[in-house]
Amino acid sequence: MVLIKEFRAVLPCSVQEYRVGQLYSVAEASKNETGGGEGIEVLKNEPYEKDEEKGQYTHKIYHLKSKVPAFVRMIAPEGSLVFHEKAWNAYPYCRTIATNEYMKDDFFIKIETWHKPDLGTLENVHGLDPNTWKTVEIVHIDIADRSQVEPADYKADEDPALFQSVKTKRGPLGPNWKKELANSPDCPQMCAYKLVTIKFKWWGLQSKVENFIQKLFCWIDKWIDLTMEDIRRMEDETQKELETMRKRGQVRGTSAASDE
Repeated sequence: MVLIKEFRAVLPCSVQEYRVGQLYSVAEASKNETGGGEGIEVLKNEPYEKDEEKGQYTHKIYHLKSKVPAFVRMIAPEGSLVFHEKAWNAYPYCRTIATNEYMKDDFFIKIETWHKPDLGTLENVHGLDPNTWKTVEIVHIDIADRSQVEPADYKADEDPALFQSVKTKRGPLGPNWKKELANSPDCPQMCAYKLVTIKFKWWGLQSKVENFIQKLFCWIDKWIDLTMEDIRRMEDETQKELETMRKRGQVRGTSAASDE
């Protein structure tokens, strides 16, 4: 069974600002999820060109053995908790494919994202055929809705409903922030249209998308002044740090509780 959903995440920032914020957030998150054969291993991070598409290509391996509940580790076959992620970032269009060598055709995740300067009102931005588009479930994400965050994952300093940017003065985001944004011509706006195709049941996908974008917004003062050259330098430094930690066998990141 193949499941297709389109997540629409609106943010009070421009499409170009989001590009920097997204890359910054991914690099920061990677630092906390690596080491000792665990976490994230970066195999490639290089420019690419194919036909008329031009951008940055990455190939990462995710080692998740310590990130899953104990009972899953006990029953999971060797190699089943290692995932390959290949991503083509031709911003404002991005494509990511995740596979698992053990599960082969039984596991497949593709995420295609268009970043548009609107409030999430465009239909079928990915150009699907009409019959496929009818089957797609649309999910509107409100990053200021605290009820969508699991209590164990909640952090007050990463809550858009509480956070206010010192540098841009954006936030905090109240209950009607989307309507206010629509009526604020001086504030930039954008929507990330994420088309997710899954051949595997992945619990909690919506919360993962929400948590990432919440972090991105609340980290705005850390990345708003960065250039793409700064980001590429940061990515190179992160890749070297991850490789050094992996060789040294240092384990970082949180492990799943044994009773979950």
